[in-house]
Amino acid sequence: MTYRRLAPYVRPHVGRLLLTTLCMLGFVIFNLASVGLVMPFIDTLFKPVEEVAVSPTATEGMGLTDLKDILNNVIDQAIRDYDRIEVLQWLVVLIFLSYLLKNLFGLARAFIMAEVEQGIMRDLRVDLYTHLHSLSLGFFTEERKGTLISRLTNDVRIINDSLMALVNSVFRDPPQIIAYTVVLFLFNWKLTLLVSVLFPVTGLVVAKIGDALKRASISSQVKMADITAILDETLSGIRIVKAFGMERFETEKFRNETNRFMRIMVGIARRRNLGGPISEMMGVAAVGVVLWFIGQQIILGDSDMTPGGFMFYMTMIYSLIQPLKLFTQVFNSYKEGLAAAERVFEILDEKPAISDRPGAQRITEFRKEIFYDRISFRYPTGRMVLNDVSFRIGIGEVVALVGPSGSGKSTLVDLLPRFYDVIEGAVTIDGVDVRDLEVTSLRSLIGIVTQETILFNDTVRNNIAYGRPDVETNKLIAAAKAANAHDFIMKLPGEYESVIGDRGVKLSGGERQRLSLARAILKNPPILILDEATSALDTESELLVQEAIEHLMEGRTSIVIAHRLSTVQHADRIVVIDAGKVREVGKHEDLLRDGGSLYKRLYDMQFRV
Repeated sequence: MTYRRLAPYVRPHVGRLLLTTLCMLGFVIFNLASVGLVMPFIDTLFKPVEEVAVSPTATEGMGLTDLKDILNNVIDQAIRDYDRIEVLQWLVVLIFLSYLLKNLFGLARAFIMAEVEQGIMRDLRVDLYTHLHSLSLGFFTEERKGTLISRLTNDVRIINDSLMALVNSVFRDPPQIIAYTVVLFLFNWKLTLLVSVLFPVTGLVVAKIGDALKRASISSQVKMADITAILDETLSGIRIVKAFGMERFETEKFRNETNRFMRIMVGIARRRNLGGPISEMMGVAAVGVVLWFIGQQIILGDSDMTPGGFMFYMTMIYSLIQPLKLFTQVFNSYKEGLAAAERVFEILDEKPAISDRPGAQRITEFRKEIFYDRISFRYPTGRMVLNDVSFRIGIGEVVALVGPSGSGKSTLVDLLPRFYDVIEGAVTIDGVDVRDLEVTSLRSLIGIVTQETILFNDTVRNNIAYGRPDVETNKLIAAAKAANAHDFIMKLPGEYESVIGDRGVKLSGGERQRLSLARAILKNPPILILDEATSALDTESELLVQEAIEHLMEGRTSIVIAHRLSTVQHADRIVVIDAGKVREVGKHEDLLRDGGSLYKRLYDMQFRV
């Protein structure tokens, strides 16, 4: 069932796969020819002239089951009618041509399969990456980033390797196995039937190995995800690692995980490598049966097989062993791929918690107000974070949310762009529930600047113009100037074309924040969310960023979250949140006048001497 779901990824390549089948047929035909020419070649060299006594009508009345006798008579006829040196010369040319054509067909098939292989892996990886973008924010808070990266890279590679092994086997091995088996049966059906009894035993053994491989493969993929997660977390927090002198601790943790992974992979390699030798030994057993059976007949003088016929039959047996060996190995690869596919489809089956409702409206402008109407919210695995919260934000207003850490301020603003959905009540824009709006159009109205600046390892220009590669340069520079970023950008080696490193590591905290503000200014949204945008900055940087924020807030409806109460004194209204409830609402001066207010206590704590 799991592998059937991969069919849509194979379907676009059916034409190429059919072409590879034709190439495989050509390969099999000329491989048979190259092997078949061994018989006349040997007999031409070693068959005594006095034994060549066949008449032109000797093959009359023979059927396909008399293949050996037909070939013997054809060879004898050629030796009688032509000079033996001349026959040998033509046989050498035919052997060379058959091997040349066999290899050309094999090479053409390999070239075509390379494109199929990479195309399937690309499509699967792009679909998985696209689906990840469709999932809600809550999914990423529950999953480790390293696990997702591992599934996108390692698991997709395993699926691809397994699928290609399966596709290769289906379009490569069966034609060879069928062709060789048919020829062997026609050549000597009794002996071939005796040899064939050995092959089901091989299948049973390989099936057992495959089941063990699937279990081990699941463990290896989980462990690789753990290793990727450790690597991602350590590199992301390398400054803290070094600051606390934890290099040895992190190295030891990584070593332990890789040791566990190594032991799992050693087990997988050992099981995987069992299939080939078992298949080969079954093949050798088959060859032994043939040698014993024919050798006994030769010794007793009962064999009608010529030296060339004997060499041909033995060569065909050996030729059959290789595709049989590969065909059994693909079963093990199939089991490994099945485990990886289950993990990937587990992600693809994840339904977005946030999606457009049927008939969702497209919103293009904000006209009147935002209303939090008796909303309540809890995370899937946690307690109630917000409980019966209500307040309004009029167009053009600056509303500040303040309160102790963990009171629910950030969660409250996350409900507006539908990073999460309320469990009770509604958040409305101009009287329309945000759940009835198209998510893309809703978020296009909102600009967000957070304490954690999210920048990309790209140029300054591309970070400011994120998602808008064709933006006019003068607009981009104007946004940078409004964010107080233009001056420091012009001092960079490449100015606006300077690459700022992973997460903007080449810039200071204040410079990173000003770039994120420039990005928000360029977007020009009517609604602005500022979540602790200046809390991690030094005094000088805070002044520059605060000035940029004031530029950004001009003419916009703004929701500001701040621990530093000095930054929200001029807000139109301040909403005080505590333990998921609205405790107080008012202006800065009014809230201070109430000596028993929570806001007054918070203010006194920050500004006490």
